[in-house]
Amino acid sequence: MNNSNLFSQTTLGPFTLKNRIVLPPLTRSRSSQPGDIANDLMAEYYAQRSGAGFMVTEGTQIEPRGQGYAWTPGIYSPAQIEGWKKVTSAVHAKGGVIFAQLWHVGRVSHTSLQPNAEAPVAPSAIAAKAVSVFIETEPGVGALAEPSQPRALTTAEVKQLVQLYAQAARNALEAGFDGVELHCANGYLINQFISEHSNQRTDEYGGNLKNRLRFLREVVAAVAEVVGPDRLGVRFAPLFESTKEDRVYLGLVETDPQATYVEAIRVLERAGVGYLSLAEADWDLAPELPSSFRQAVRDNFSGTIMYAGKYSAEKATRVLTDGFGDIFGFGRPFIANPDLPERLRNNWPLNDVDADTMYGGTDKGYSDYPVYQP
Repeated sequence: MNNSNLFSQTTLGPFTLKNRIVLPPLTRSRSSQPGDIANDLMAEYYAQRSGAGFMVTEGTQIEPRGQGYAWTPGIYSPAQIEGWKKVTSAVHAKGGVIFAQLWHVGRVSHTSLQPNAEAPVAPSAIAAKAVSVFIETEPGVGALAEPSQPRALTTAEVKQLVQLYAQAARNALEAGFDGVELHCANGYLINQFISEHSNQRTDEYGGNLKNRLRFLREVVAAVAEVVGPDRLGVRFAPLFESTKEDRVYLGLVETDPQATYVEAIRVLERAGVGYLSLAEADWDLAPELPSSFRQAVRDNFSGTIMYAGKYSAEKATRVLTDGFGDIFGFGRPFIANPDLPERLRNNWPLNDVDADTMYGGTDKGYSDYPVYQP
């Protein structure tokens, strides 16, 4: 299949993208300590991949309680803002467009990562199961651990969190980002509010689907007011089948996933959100999203639609040709191939990912992957 259409220009809000290949958010845990600060090494890594038509940073916690994994960067302190300026400057110097992914893990955390070793916060005091967090066991050494038992947020605290998202968006603009993406996927905080399994609140943020979507609506509105709706993206990860592999999604498979996510997408459409990112299951033999759902997405959302999750150039071209998607994230291939767009354009072979250097460490397995020498 000819994948030349992946190299056609397209628009995303006010931006003209040079191709439809996206560097999606990829946690790499390389921030400087103490302080979870973006650094020169991260600036080099993102600049190397600025051949992408569009780039989204790794998940970036909006406040100290939002962290669920060791050494992930934040965007709430002055030092963190200054650190991210190195990244945005390096990417813009290469002609790239980059958004910050605003992240709060909610209950998917551990007391050792929380201020004063307190319990993580969540919509309800229900622990996350069948998932691990990554904690620092001694300086520079990490290990997997079970998430800690969370406590339920008060109604007033939920409203305060909406404002923390808005402040993180202001910080992102100050750091030089072109816009922001809200991480509403993979069982993290906003997803926890949406899901019937993790949200058992009895206030205005719980109960029926409209109420479970209230936190999403309020965060989208608050952030859109800061950055403009056309510079805002939202990521969901709808899962339609429950399998042993859905631990990646923390088991949040709704009774009626299509109805849940189509209604969530309508929230974004009414707000004028610039793009919708759909993270598909990416394990071996994972089921694809149903075509009926892809069609419902297109029917209910008029902005740019992005898909990611074990995409090849051939699969992306097929979804593009079918009219279901506009831009496509390539995760693991972009980790190992900083020049991925050129490799795909020319059908050059791809480097393999070094699984041992995915999280934490040095430039090894991060910024030292070679470009192709024809």
